[in-house]
Amino acid sequence: MQKILLLGDEAIAQGAIDAGLSGIYAYPGTPSTEITEYVKRSKEAKEKGITARWTANEKTAMEIALGMSYAGKRSMVCMKHVGLNVAADAFINSAITGVNGGLVVVSADDPSMHSSQNEQDSRFYGKFAQIPILEPTNQQEAYDMARYAFDLSEKLDTPVLMRITTRLAHSRAGIFRKEDKAQNKLAVPSDLMKYVLLPSNARKRYKLLLNHQDHFEQASNESGFNFYIDHPDKKLGIITTGIAYNYLLENFPSGKVPHPVLKIGQYPLPKAMVQKIYEECEELMIMEEGYPFVEEMLKGFLDKGKPIHGRLDGTLPRDGELNPNIVGKAMQLSVNLDDDISEIVKARPPKLCKGCSHNDAFTALNEALSEYSKGRVFSDIGCYTLGALKPLESINSCVDMGASITMAVGAADAGLVPAIAAIGDSTFTHSGITGLLDAVNSNSPVTILILDNSTTAMTGGQDSAALGKIEEICKGIGVQEEHIKVIKPLPKFHDENVKVIKEELEYQGVSVVIPRRECIQTLNRRMRAKHNKKVTQQS
Repeated sequence: MQKILLLGDEAIAQGAIDAGLSGIYAYPGTPSTEITEYVKRSKEAKEKGITARWTANEKTAMEIALGMSYAGKRSMVCMKHVGLNVAADAFINSAITGVNGGLVVVSADDPSMHSSQNEQDSRFYGKFAQIPILEPTNQQEAYDMARYAFDLSEKLDTPVLMRITTRLAHSRAGIFRKEDKAQNKLAVPSDLMKYVLLPSNARKRYKLLLNHQDHFEQASNESGFNFYIDHPDKKLGIITTGIAYNYLLENFPSGKVPHPVLKIGQYPLPKAMVQKIYEECEELMIMEEGYPFVEEMLKGFLDKGKPIHGRLDGTLPRDGELNPNIVGKAMQLSVNLDDDISEIVKARPPKLCKGCSHNDAFTALNEALSEYSKGRVFSDIGCYTLGALKPLESINSCVDMGASITMAVGAADAGLVPAIAAIGDSTFTHSGITGLLDAVNSNSPVTILILDNSTTAMTGGQDSAALGKIEEICKGIGVQEEHIKVIKPLPKFHDENVKVIKEELEYQGVSVVIPRRECIQTLNRRMRAKHNKKVTQQS
């Protein structure tokens, strides 16, 4: 077996490649981005003909992956936790259709909101859809689970949700690879009505899903990713999941936790194991990263008088990531509480890159708006969200992907005119196009800045689905051509840009201003690559 050093994300990607993957689809979102990046870079994946593609959004990624599964091939779809909200329609219904080729959905959660607007727990989506969930503890398990997930999916005729968190996604460890599998052969479903969710058929499919629940639970009870470790001190029993198991072990360098431990890596909950630890111990403590998912379920079927401690009773904090100190303190162990990095390293707030086109676009917008009252610029999720901070202080909202245009329409309906939306080129094709159609249909007095830096910059410079298409999309939707203006966000064009934006603010209808200049980071990378190629050719 070959051992290689990989991020958790990369371990999942390699596990999928070795499991006979045929296609992986995603919209880039930290902390999930590196899964698809790894497959796209992989020479092995290219040799095997594996499709690796960025899509317009998470919903389209989910649906493309479901289409590949329909054709009998193994597919994976990757996203961050809030991306699962976007994909939810197809995701929930895929549990009812079932699968043909194995289908694995990877959702990367972000406890403590390192790069996200909430810290929702994707396990609730898995429970909502009533499908198996896998949650790895370390990089080796991430690799093993990715391989196992495809087998489980095909065996149980169901999509499988794989839930990871930021620390696992972005930390490295050595993993042992296993023998790779051949890709599935092309084969449409034997039941050609399986994916037709007309109500009469959907009701039958849903009954099948309900009937499969016992099989899903049996698979959890038999899973090697769930195990019970017996120890003598039964005053306390510990149930832990995913990376929280590591935090527990770090408090015991010898690896010998004095209390019984139930480690859960596969759901539904292995109720037989849970019942065993409950009956043997005087109290339970639940350690899990994210929401009190397991804790809430335990209190539903184990509320028989024994104390159950965790996030719900305040033994562990209700929000944010766990760490070894938090876990040790909850167990009343002696821990080092003086290693707060913020006491050593001064916090540095994020800011736009030097030379970023968004600086010049927002500077022009600020001047154009100087004669209006404040609080009328609705924005979106991307690098440009940093325009909310000093010194620009240009934007007033950031709620979810695509909300800038629709919130501006609502504010205009309320009488806040002009209302302005600021949205990036990639976010526009992800979730902004439908909002623009609403604006056109209602002829709302809104001015929309589509900040075009020709890439998905915030997640590392992936290709933007809008590249070279923005004006045509806007015209196709119905924006009048004379109110689609392209400007160059550079200091030397500042006065001209302010004039253009002012004119469009005065227009009592839908106008689109496109500040267009390549992202400074992708430009630098492109120029370096060009230089290196030239040097190589000369040598």
